[in-house]
Amino acid sequence: VPLAELSLMNKLIHTSLVESQQHVEILQRDPSSPLFSIKTFEELPLKKELLQGVYMMGFNRPSKIQEQALPLMLAYPPQNLIAQSQSGTGKTAAFVLAMLSRASANEKYPQCLCLAPTYELALQIGQVVRAIGKFCTDIKVNYAVRGNRVLKGTVLEEQIIIGTPGTTLDWCFKQRVLDLTKISLFVLDEADIMIDTQGLSCQSIRIHRALPKSCQVLLFSATYKEPVRAFAERIIPDPMVIKLREEELTLSNIRQYFMVCQSSHEQYRALCNLYGSFTIGQVMIFCQTRRLADWLSGKMSQDGHQVAILTAELTVVQRASVIQRFREGKEKVLIATNVCARGIDVQQVTTVVNFGLPVDQDGEPDFETYLHRIGRAGRFGHRGIAFSVVERETVQLVHKIEEYFQTTIKQLDPYDMDELEKLAA
Repeated sequence: VPLAELSLMNKLIHTSLVESQQHVEILQRDPSSPLFSIKTFEELPLKKELLQGVYMMGFNRPSKIQEQALPLMLAYPPQNLIAQSQSGTGKTAAFVLAMLSRASANEKYPQCLCLAPTYELALQIGQVVRAIGKFCTDIKVNYAVRGNRVLKGTVLEEQIIIGTPGTTLDWCFKQRVLDLTKISLFVLDEADIMIDTQGLSCQSIRIHRALPKSCQVLLFSATYKEPVRAFAERIIPDPMVIKLREEELTLSNIRQYFMVCQSSHEQYRALCNLYGSFTIGQVMIFCQTRRLADWLSGKMSQDGHQVAILTAELTVVQRASVIQRFREGKEKVLIATNVCARGIDVQQVTTVVNFGLPVDQDGEPDFETYLHRIGRAGRFGHRGIAFSVVERETVQLVHKIEEYFQTTIKQLDPYDMDELEKLAA
């Protein structure tokens, strides 16, 4: 699944901030310079209309990244900033607050420019601007995205422009409707996706070069690996850097088991025994193919289980809706292909079932997908449990996974109800 789609899905499903335990690290040019952090939004120099918008969004207090980043973003004189933090930690709300604070309602021309890698992500950022800026009625937004055509000679009066790099370039240099020399705040969102997508980083650099030297630059990324660091250095020399370390998936807090069956029908009976023995809140079941996921979903639905299914054929919005319903407990079982194996957080999940093990094109274990699948059961330090229901001829894959991760996967008898109930207890 493209990174941009995963990012959009996370933006759609995170209705509240993720409580991260990760350490915040700050790198600055002058280590002796004092740093300010905040514990409430009232400590920031925000207009009362913006505070109203923040509280309407359901943000009662700043997240870890916002505590450190917002004072820097809103400081005078303006400071350039790179912020790295995983999805759901409040990055978008932070830079939206910065744009709405910097934009002057009295000046009827673009002053803040935000670039996102895709049309859908640009529109999603716009929704956050509209929500937080609900009471800032004089601040307007326009979108430099495909399908939103402007004619040469058009006078843009909106203070905030959100766009994709290609269309924004057209507005600047072909249509000549966007004057970059008047931009005072430039936001580059999803930098890691920009770098991963051909052409976008070059377009972004070209736009950045046309900005005035006094323009404040804010760069946001889910990762801060070497390609992002090199790209950021081309755009922002000597920036302040805030890093919220990425949570590493680990198997240490997940108990792993496997069951051996003769066929997919026997695998299904084993799954039913397992599900009957455990008081499972919500469970994710992973299948290698959509055909298998459809078959399993049909069987479980016939047997009266509340089942949702997540496959690559659904649109991003449909996938987000499925995940949101699952998070709200409207369905207790989520059957997914690998589309959901990484990047999606459902904190209530403590049990994951592999209905067959993930394999690569050569039939060897796909270790990374296995890690990301069962890692869903151990998010943010939670203890989890993972079962793999396998056919006899694939047992050697289990042993290869044990060897690779230096872990133990205990075999269970799928028909030994006493053992299953002991495990559940």
